[in-house]
Amino acid sequence: MIYYPLEKLKQMGVDSVLLVSGRGHAGHFLELLGGGAEMGVKLFYEVQEEAGGIAQALALAEDFVGDDKFVVMLGDNVFEDDLSSAAAAFEASGDDAHIFLKTVENPQSYGVPKFEGERIVEIQEKPKNPPSPYAVTGCYFYSAGVFEVIRQIKPSSRGELEISDVNDHYVKAGKMGHTVLGKFWGDCGESIDGMMTVATYVQTHFQ
Repeated sequence: MIYYPLEKLKQMGVDSVLLVSGRGHAGHFLELLGGGAEMGVKLFYEVQEEAGGIAQALALAEDFVGDDKFVVMLGDNVFEDDLSSAAAAFEASGDDAHIFLKTVENPQSYGVPKFEGERIVEIQEKPKNPPSPYAVTGCYFYSAGVFEVIRQIKPSSRGELEISDVNDHYVKAGKMGHTVLGKFWGDCGESIDGMMTVATYVQTHFQ
C-alpha cells in the first residue's frame, strides 16, 4: 500500500518525506524502501511509540517541517484523483489547512463534515448520525502552525489525539479549505472489506 501514497506525493511535487510508523513496523519500511532512492524521494523515519492517534503522529514531524507548508498522507489510503493542482493552490493561498472529501456509504466510520450551504461548519469524528454523506479522507494540507494547534487539543474518549479535532479547529477559525474528490478513493485501514475493495479496484483500473 505504501507505494501508492508515495507516488501520489511525488505527483504533487513532494521530494522529501517523513515516514511515521508504530513500533515493530519501522524496520520493515526501512528494509523495503531504504532512503527512498528507488522511489525518487528522500525518506526519513520517525517512530510513534504508542497508538496515540494521527495528530500525535503528525506532531513528530515538527522539526522535519520547519516553517514550510506541507502535506500529510496516510499510508493506507489510495487516491485516484490528481491532487497536484490543489497542492499548488494551497501553497499559494493564505489558507492554513485543506482537506479532501469523498462520498461514502459508511460515513460514520470516518471524520464527517457538517455543512451550512457550501461551507463546512464542523467536523465530527465517527458520528453515530452523520451530518453529511462525506468522509474526510486521509490527505491533509497544513501550514506549520498546526503543531501549536495539536498542543492545544485534548485526547478523545479513545485516549487519542484526533485529527478531526485539529481540522475542526481550522473550520471554526474559518481557515479550512476543502476539495470534493471525483474519482476513486479507498481506505485500506478501515476494514478488511475496504481493503478488498481497494485491491479489486486497483487491479482492474490502475495501470
